Amino acid sequence: MAGRDTSRRTPRTSGPAGLWADPNYRLFLALQGLSALGDSFSHVAIPLLVLHQTGSVAQMGLVTGLTGLASIVTGLFAGVVADRVDRRRLLVLADVARCVLLGMVPLVWLFATPLWLVHTVVPVAGAFAMLFQVTYVTVVPAIVGPGRILKANSHLFGVYAVASAGGPMLAGIVAAALGPAAALGIDAATFAVSAVGILFVRIRPMPEAAEMGADQGAERGGARREFLAGARFLWEHPVLRPLTVLLALLTFLTYGLTDVIVYYVKHGLGHGDGAVGSVLTAGTLGTLGASFAVDRMRERLGFGVSWIGVNALAGAAVACLGLAGSVPLVAVLAAVMLFCTGVAGINSMSLRQEVTPSHLLGRVTSSFWTLHNALGPIGAAAVTAAAGAWGVRAVCLTVGACVVAVALTGTVTGIGRTRTGRAVPGGGG
Repeated sequence: MAGRDTSRRTPRTSGPAGLWADPNYRLFLALQGLSALGDSFSHVAIPLLVLHQTGSVAQMGLVTGLTGLASIVTGLFAGVVADRVDRRRLLVLADVARCVLLGMVPLVWLFATPLWLVHTVVPVAGAFAMLFQVTYVTVVPAIVGPGRILKANSHLFGVYAVASAGGPMLAGIVAAALGPAAALGIDAATFAVSAVGILFVRIRPMPEAAEMGADQGAERGGARREFLAGARFLWEHPVLRPLTVLLALLTFLTYGLTDVIVYYVKHGLGHGDGAVGSVLTAGTLGTLGASFAVDRMRERLGFGVSWIGVNALAGAAVACLGLAGSVPLVAVLAAVMLFCTGVAGINSMSLRQEVTPSHLLGRVTSSFWTLHNALGPIGAAAVTAAAGAWGVRAVCLTVGACVVAVALTGTVTGIGRTRTGRAVPGGGG
């Protein structure tokens, strides 16, 4: 493994204390926290909205699958757009679009309850969410600097967890009192506030951008060629390549688990919307724990061991979920699952941001998410349909065992041979 690049070391003042002292970073952090609070409402409201109308877990899985499919299609060009246009304006556009789309549902629900509207606007909102997420990943290094990416990502995940901790419970209360459509309207309002706030966030140009300008111009020549530039970088990198493949398999297995948990709490254990919110709130505490633990875990265990270990533990938690007979135990297992996926996610995102040149980051992120999410819609439909046909216990035991097997496969790839993941030489860049 190559040694660490010392040419870009930041001064000691650029550490965690420096991050908190930066008002631009604090504003961005606050806006993401607000968006997370709104997202937690949709996270609960959309499955409940469909369940209230149809009573079918398969219909819940269909909406999830359509949303995932829209994200995959958007991923084909999201990175190209993020690398070509003003990234701050793109973030604002995505927020405004989601505000309008999700805001339509509670407005229409005042007069009628057409389920086709949910099947239409939620996937389109998911497309704009993909566009936002790809662009969001590209601006983090430009806001905090290259030496503070892992710490910034842990802060962002932590703020997300704090903001989301009460969100599902509040969403459950709102859904029980006013209906799921009202909870969805709250999410739309947070997107409006976020869109205005992002206008005031300063996104510094990365030094690499000027140096790579000629290469960037040479790579342009159609969306297909630009998308392949990101995919080529992933393929040539010894860690990102197996990471993409294994995450595709993990996504297939776990994409529909939230719907399964909601279905299990309501129909398997016989509890109401408030219990659903409580379980998902407990799960976000796991994400909060991940934001505190990820930095130390990566320093002590290394990228490979920590990523493989937490995914294997997540699989064990999924398997145990099928044996859980009470809401508190389901809540604890949900927290363990989200702790594990949080640690793995922060590590994975930070690695991509650290090893990818700025001018390629949008396309690499877009390619990565498109490829590893490609099997998600199929998995969501399959897992939710299986839960309805054969029961939650059998599905969770099967999915959990498969997750453990996929995670352990990483030991024989470049992931398992990576100590820090920060200085692994990549190809194509």
